[in-house]
Formats: sequence, structure tokens, C-alpha cells
Amino acid sequence: MVLIEPFIILVALLCGMASRAVGFPALIGYLAAGFVLHEFNMSRGPLLEVLAELGITLLLFTIGLKLEPAKLLETKVWGTTLIQMTVTQVAMFLLLIILSASLPGLELSYAGAGIIALALTFSSTVFVIQTMQERGEVDSSHAALAIGILIVQDLVAVVFLAVSAGKVPTWYALGMLVVIPLRPLMLRLLAVAGYGELLTLLGLALAIGSAQISELVGIKGDLGALFVGAVLAGHHKSKAMANNLVQLKDLFLVGFFLSIGLGGWPSTTLIAVSVVLGLLAGLKPLLYFPLMTRFHTSPRTAVLASGVLANHSEFGLIVVSVAAAVNWLDPEWSAALSIAVAVSFVVAAPISSATHEFYRKYRDRLLSFQSPELVNSFEPTDGARIVILGMGRVGTGAYDALAPQWDREVLGVEEVESRVTHHIFEKRRVVVADASDPDFWFRLNLNELKLIMLALTNHRENMLVAELLRSMGYRGELAAVVRHEGHAAEMREAGISAFNLYGEAGSGFAAHASELLTPPVKA
Repeated sequence: MVLIEPFIILVALLCGMASRAVGFPALIGYLAAGFVLHEFNMSRGPLLEVLAELGITLLLFTIGLKLEPAKLLETKVWGTTLIQMTVTQVAMFLLLIILSASLPGLELSYAGAGIIALALTFSSTVFVIQTMQERGEVDSSHAALAIGILIVQDLVAVVFLAVSAGKVPTWYALGMLVVIPLRPLMLRLLAVAGYGELLTLLGLALAIGSAQISELVGIKGDLGALFVGAVLAGHHKSKAMANNLVQLKDLFLVGFFLSIGLGGWPSTTLIAVSVVLGLLAGLKPLLYFPLMTRFHTSPRTAVLASGVLANHSEFGLIVVSVAAAVNWLDPEWSAALSIAVAVSFVVAAPISSATHEFYRKYRDRLLSFQSPELVNSFEPTDGARIVILGMGRVGTGAYDALAPQWDREVLGVEEVESRVTHHIFEKRRVVVADASDPDFWFRLNLNELKLIMLALTNHRENMLVAELLRSMGYRGELAAVVRHEGHAAEMREAGISAFNLYGEAGSGFAAHASELLTPPVKA
């Protein structure tokens, strides 16, 4: 055991790095590592089982921490998701039944076909987050829409996991509701824990503890972790805790992905079927796009969001694995679906990379899908001479400094609607828009703008917006906030005036503090 487990970790590391080196998520490497280890006659050990269980528990706990009911209740999120899942499941179910009847050795019950079809309706959170981070688009409107859809899909999967557990809760299960009045106490603990390792340890304790207590009262442990996470959702420290736990969750899930491959290869027929199912993931945008635009999403946002969702999900692997554990499916399907997920990632990578160019090329045609309600919702931008992108603390400070002189000629741009509502209440002229969306800039007269200030939180996004503006013919002044001298140098090379937030803060602080001193008397 002492020698085997380090070998397993080494193989997982090498396969994960190889996958990342060719531009795919490390998840594909972990799945491949399981099959490689199977060829060495390795078997699932207690360590992998513990890691897999912890990974799934943390997955559901972090989903709970990120729940934002206001966003999930938007029709473009839940409406798109539920219709897409229904249509996809029906189509996949019929396909699987036809394949089962046509291919010898592929025996599949109606219930089994329904479970596999459900697993194929999900898209991958791992793929979406990694793609958005690499492009600097995590805070974009299309990333927010895609992540909202993924969360609704995850909640549907949670319902399945609850049903598959087959547990009858005891009356003691009602005691879990005591967590709700205990929320202020738990939030107080979050505040005391700070932002470092104590916050991570507290998150682990809450996730594992709630899972164990849930099992005792007849509720599947993962669902108890989800419930406690949801109770804590909405607080800024909850988001910080979720961010701290992401790395641990991903690390523990490696055990789950390895265990799939360690179960062995599926039959030759199943391998062929899984490759076909993986390729079909590339058709998902054909359903996502019309649904998104029908629910008043802009065509550009719909193209970019649907492109990144053109894959199958690691959560689908969990659904199939749980179904196999309760004998609703042949365990062979876990390995088969892992191949389908890997193939879907290979398909999704070029599709998601091509979405920006695809929209630029076919923009005029795609705008025909834009709903009249969306057009009527656009806020007026006429008369703007100075535009501030990103109305956080820095952007708001800049707006308040410029407004006395420029008044309504200053326009703030912010993606988060709740922030815009607050700014409007404070009598600031701020509109909801995605700074990286060329359609927004088409609504402005770039020739009339004197200055555009980039106060977005992500340096890569600032650079992308600056490149977009120059490509659209903007010749006015560009200024940006940076936090590192390397970023400032990159901005200056691109002809952008860079304000180093931390470097300039020191001189500003010194100037402020020096006002408290009495100037020395010169001799």
C-alpha cells in the first residue's frame, strides 16, 4: 500500500499535466490515468474511496455556497436550462433505445437509457471555468449566464441523487432545520476565521460535519452538505470560503475520476457508442442559442455562452456512478460515459475558441435573433464623453471626482445589475453592459468620446477591451487601473495610460498624511 498509492498519484499527475499541455482540462488526464492504472492491475483502494466521497461532498457544499436565487430565478437561466435538459433527454433517450435495439450486446432497459440520457444533458463546470479563466472572461455576462445554467443543472442532478439514495428520513431529519436560525452564529464564525487556512478548515468541518449528521437522520450526506452551504449563501465570506475550497474539492475529485478508469474498459461496442455520444455534444449550441435569445439574451452573449457549454459533464459521471452503485445500470457504463465526456471536451475546445470570430463574421445575421424586448431595455447612452468601465470602488471614486465638472457627460458601465440599481439610487449615470461586447460600443459614438477609463478587476479583460476599442476605430484616450508593475508596462506598450493602484496609493497616502505636519521652519 505504501508503494502503490504514491505510484497512483504520480500517474495521475503525469496524465493530468499531459492533458493540460495539449490544451484540455486535467480531468481528461485523470480519467486516462485510471485506465492506465487498470492496465497495471491496480484496484480501488480505501484512500481513493475516501477522496472520492470527500470530493463529491465538497462539490455539493460549494454549489450550495454559490447559490444566488435571484439570478437562478431569471427566466433566461432556469427557462433555458429546463427546456434544454428536457429536449436533450428525450432525444438522447430515443437514440439510446434505437442503438440498444440495433447493436448486438448492447442491452439497455428504458430506465437505464433514461438515466444515461439525463447524464448527457449536463455541461461541464470544470471546462467552463477553466476556459473563462484563461480568456479573462470570468466576470463577463456570458460567463455568468453559463455558470447560472450549470448550477440549475447541478440542482437537477442533486434531486436525482436524493432519489437514488433510497433513504427514508427519520423524524430527526427535521432537526436539520435548526441550521437556519443558527446562520448568524455560523457567519460570525466565518468572520472570526479570516480569509486564510482557518476559513478553509471551517469549510471542511461544516461540509463533513453536516454530511455525517445527515447520514445519521436518514438523509444522504451530500444533500446535507448542500443544504448547509445554501443556508450560508449570499454572504461575501461564503464566496471566499467557496473559493478557498475549490482547490481541495478538485483535488479530492481526482480520486473519483481515477476510480472510474480503474473499473476497467467497457466493451468494444460501448466504446464506439460512447465516442458517438461524445461527438453529439457539439450539437448542444444549436439548442442553447435559440432558447437563450428567445428569453431575451443578446445574440453575442448567447453565442459565447452556448459555445462553451458544448460538452458533457463530470457531474454526469457522478449520476451514472451512483446509478450503477444501486444496480440501476451496468457499472460498465461509468467507464463508457467517461470516454464520452473526454471526447466531448476535445469537440468543445475548438468550438468555444471560435465563438468570438464566429460572432464577428456573422454578426448582422445573428442580430436578427435579437428580441424587441431586449432592444427596448437598452439604456440611453447619448451625450457621453467620458466612459468608466467597472463601477467598483475605484470606478465609483473616479466617477464622483469627474461628475462635478462633466455632469451627465460621464457614463459608468457595470455588468452587475444590483450594483447599477444602487448607483442609480445614488444619482449616478450608470448602465448595465458588458464592456467586451462590441454591440454595446456600436450604440455609442466612439468619435465623440474623449476618455475611456478601464477599471475592470481583471487585467486580461482590460487588455481585451482596449484591443477591441482600437480595432473598432476608437482614437481617444485610454487609461487603466493596474495592480502590478508588469501589467503597467504591458499597458504602456499598448499606448494606454496606466495607474498603478498600489504604487500610486503610497504617494497619495504620504501626501495626505503630510498635511497633518507643520512645515519645518527654514533657517
